[in-house]
Amino acid sequence: MKTYKQIIKEYSVNLRDITHIPQKEVEILLLDILQQNVIWLHLNYTNICEKNIEDKLKKSVQKRATNYPLEYITNKVSFYGEVFNILDGVLIPRPETEILVEKAQKLLETIEKPKVIEIGTGSGIISVMLAILIKDIEIIAVDINDKALELAKTNAKKFNVEDKITFIKSDLFTNIDDNLKFDLCVSNPPYIANKFKLPKNVKYEPSNALFGGEIGDELLQNIILEVYKKDIPNLICEMGYDQKEPLTKFIKDNIKYKNLEFYKDYDKLDRGFELNLIDI
Repeated sequence: MKTYKQIIKEYSVNLRDITHIPQKEVEILLLDILQQNVIWLHLNYTNICEKNIEDKLKKSVQKRATNYPLEYITNKVSFYGEVFNILDGVLIPRPETEILVEKAQKLLETIEKPKVIEIGTGSGIISVMLAILIKDIEIIAVDINDKALELAKTNAKKFNVEDKITFIKSDLFTNIDDNLKFDLCVSNPPYIANKFKLPKNVKYEPSNALFGGEIGDELLQNIILEVYKKDIPNLICEMGYDQKEPLTKFIKDNIKYKNLEFYKDYDKLDRGFELNLIDI
């Protein structure tokens, strides 16, 4: 019989080529099986691990060793200091999207009873976090993925903000009432070029949440034009690190605007923009 400490050390070897924190990931997988926390593990490191628990851990580690995302195995993802539900078939939220939430929060705090639309809500993390952070907010969150919408609803219920968010299946604004007015549109749309070769772990994520067209920024351009046509005064969007120049040209050539600012991610790469439009 082996202790938890021995098992963690043994199985960490299988993930050395997959992650820079193999032991930490084995611990996460183990705790997910045990439904315990890190404090519990530290207090029980030298206790014997039951055979059925080790068997489950072995299967999880073998799955992770194929580059299958850790988040899809545990069905959990950390974002903005909270733990959200996640499922395979739905894009895994990235830390840099927290910057988009911060930008949106700063703007929305200056607007009384703001109304927001999110294009491509995925797991719902942006809308849910904004619903948590902004008191009198109303949000419509759309996606074309039924599985994503159901997951987003689950996350909204988990954080008791389902009364602030309406989830709608829609391709951009297709199923949105033209009479509705919004103060802000937020989006983390697909923006990777179709021919770009993805890292192994990302290949398990839904392609329609990653690829934005032959060049990559086609969907971003569509969102910009739609927001402009619908007189939405503010747009905050994520984008690819190499899209600042072409998007700047596209915006200058196609719409009137008050202000355009780009922001960087945690790696100091261009990652998004804030666009303030002229009221028409």
